[in-house]
Amino acid sequence: MSAKLHREKLLSLFDENQEGIIYLKGAEIMYRYGTDYEIPFRQESNFWYLTGVNEPDYHALINIKTTEFHLFTPARDAQYAVWHGRIKPDSEIMELYEPDKLYRDHELLTVLNQFSPEVIYCLNEEQAEYVEDLNRDFTVETEALIDAITYCRCIKTESELDKMREAARINNLAHIEVMKALKPGMYEFETKAIFDYHQKKNGLLQHAYSGIHAGGVNSAILHYTENNRLINDGDLYLIDAGYEYQGYASDVTRTYPSNGRFTGDQTAIYQIVLNTLNRSIEMVKPGIRMEELHLAACRIILQGLKDIGIVMGNIDEMMENNIFALFFPHGLGHFLGLDTHDVGGYPKGVDRIDRPGIRFLRVRRELLPGMVITIEPGIYFIPALLKPALENSEQARFLNAGKIEKLLDFGGIRIEDNLVITEDGCENLTDVPKEIKEIEKVMQNK
Repeated sequence: MSAKLHREKLLSLFDENQEGIIYLKGAEIMYRYGTDYEIPFRQESNFWYLTGVNEPDYHALINIKTTEFHLFTPARDAQYAVWHGRIKPDSEIMELYEPDKLYRDHELLTVLNQFSPEVIYCLNEEQAEYVEDLNRDFTVETEALIDAITYCRCIKTESELDKMREAARINNLAHIEVMKALKPGMYEFETKAIFDYHQKKNGLLQHAYSGIHAGGVNSAILHYTENNRLINDGDLYLIDAGYEYQGYASDVTRTYPSNGRFTGDQTAIYQIVLNTLNRSIEMVKPGIRMEELHLAACRIILQGLKDIGIVMGNIDEMMENNIFALFFPHGLGHFLGLDTHDVGGYPKGVDRIDRPGIRFLRVRRELLPGMVITIEPGIYFIPALLKPALENSEQARFLNAGKIEKLLDFGGIRIEDNLVITEDGCENLTDVPKEIKEIEKVMQNK
């Protein structure tokens, strides 16, 4: 069972002779604004990682010295069955999650008192307060556990990678189906419906994140979620979306023209982004740092924009003046796993680089085999960034105002693949057409 391997991995980071207990509180059912509108349940990732339980209202204890896993189930009554369905018998819970001991949740304090732990490790202050409310005499610690779990989750096991490969396989299919179906006159919510249908048709029911389905100028809004605009002939369409398989996310972005044919400007700018993606992937290997990849990507973008006359001047000077951030204002990528923006991007003691664009980089560390990252360069024409820059003498000297002003309603282009870091490079989990000719072939043949 994967969760057992994860617990063993975690416990290897603690002193095996320590009289300590790890306490974990699972997620509860959430409701919208105090109504009885239930938000679809999804387990808190750390709890799921260590227990395998994707059900609400559970608790867990792990005895560091004995390695025993104690699971606490909620006491379900007949009314629960009426509203929520069948209640699992203890025998089924034992078979599913394989705890060493199974209790009801009201027995938590009794079991904790029996252990008489020197310290109870909790994930956060909220869970620590819950334990302290049970007994004020407990000594609670809230830093070591989250640091240890984060370390474990950064390096995926083969079982985790297999789940991510399956999430990617289905996500690839859904993206291709949207590419085939898109045509001018559709609304963004229609393309979203097609994407969702093909995920669910293949058994994936949980969004990994909200998803971006953006046509025209909306493609330059980095976290656009309204999905209600009509997609016009010649508009760019950007889809950044994915679903989970058994909790593990896929996160892919593609951008293409609604009518299936790239125009001159679209071709030129798309090719810069694609070159940046491909060259960044070529650089990915153990030992490289994400900020190195990001800065290299920025230089490729600037050189490409210079080649087509959108920026001008010396590349080094443009880098020093952060001109790249006017067109590429987000980070190059992030960790991927049980969360779309997965944990571990900033180890303890590592701070963000306070510099435009780079400050939003979600990972600052060396890459190691078993890590899973995204690479997602982009070029956007965002009036809120470019108009002030055109009026700023220090930045305007690098900008071709005439060309940029004509492109302020261009939108944006982002291309994103998911990579597993291997011993000698990377494995690309994303298999959705991204070369211009491949995209046009898919869209024309439909």
